[in-house]
Amino acid sequence: MRLQWIALCLLSPLVCFAQSPQSPDSPQPAAATDGTPVRDLEVVVVTGAQPGPGMWKVSKGDHALWILGTVSPLPSGMDWKSNEVVAVLKQSDEVLAAPGLAVDADIGVFRGLLLLPSALKAGKNPDGKTLQEVLPASMYERWAAMKPRYFGRDKGIEKRRPLLVANELYAQANRRAGLGRKPVISPVINGVLKERSMKLTPTTLKIRIEDPKAAIEEFSRENVNDLDCFRTALDRVERDMPALVARANAWATGDIEALRALPVENQQRVCTKAFVGGEYAKKRGIIDVEARIRAKWLEVAEAALAKNKTTFATLEMSDVLTADGYLAALQAKGYTVEAPE
Repeated sequence: MRLQWIALCLLSPLVCFAQSPQSPDSPQPAAATDGTPVRDLEVVVVTGAQPGPGMWKVSKGDHALWILGTVSPLPSGMDWKSNEVVAVLKQSDEVLAAPGLAVDADIGVFRGLLLLPSALKAGKNPDGKTLQEVLPASMYERWAAMKPRYFGRDKGIEKRRPLLVANELYAQANRRAGLGRKPVISPVINGVLKERSMKLTPTTLKIRIEDPKAAIEEFSRENVNDLDCFRTALDRVERDMPALVARANAWATGDIEALRALPVENQQRVCTKAFVGGEYAKKRGIIDVEARIRAKWLEVAEAALAKNKTTFATLEMSDVLTADGYLAALQAKGYTVEAPE
């Protein structure tokens, strides 16, 4: 239900921006700010059987960590030919979960229900303001032009925080473009794990919140700087959908060079920075999150490399390809890193 999703977003933003509830409103055609109709961009999403990219190999001696670079969203109509990945999974001694942030609030079912009213309040702008009142005029004008297309006549969304609206807008635009309607990678990994009676090894940074109710109430009162998050979502929807589709297609077809040439600012990370930048988060030790997430994953990965002959992991393609990414960090530590052929 939506209340539970809002509570989850407030306590764990990395989960929030990976998942989005479906809007109940049927999208309607929008009008641009100059009065001309907004038309869907001509983008073609690949379908059918696709190979996906090869894996990176990180090794020291005869111990190897095989890494699949991931992209999100992916084409909804593709059928991933995952034979190579399945073969590695079936011989792996350990399978590492993707890096991320896990917020432990020790909330039982009853306590969770008690928090729902606070979570609902926190999902709205402070002092009952609307998006028109909290967004710069030029930004609101852009939003007003596309809102009917993705949210119809939903008036309630105007009272919600830009941080949450940005997530839903981005998800709706992806679905309309033929991206992200179904998971592609996780069912393959989970299927092999189930077959082998194995579990993912967590790599997430865990932060415990002792007072979730107070955290939610503080968030509801605080003016979080989430304009960058909202602006990024608008940019993605207005002009970057062709690049997002091209990136999804490049992953599906295994075109690594195209992926290198298609850097797209990560929507999730921009919005997470807005969430963790508030005073309520700093009070609870939610600081330097990206660096700590990276350090935690590297710690688990190195331990796995030391003890296992074969390990499998997934990382966002940006963390694989960039000069200061996770693989670059392992290479700097003396590991051999081999890109797929």
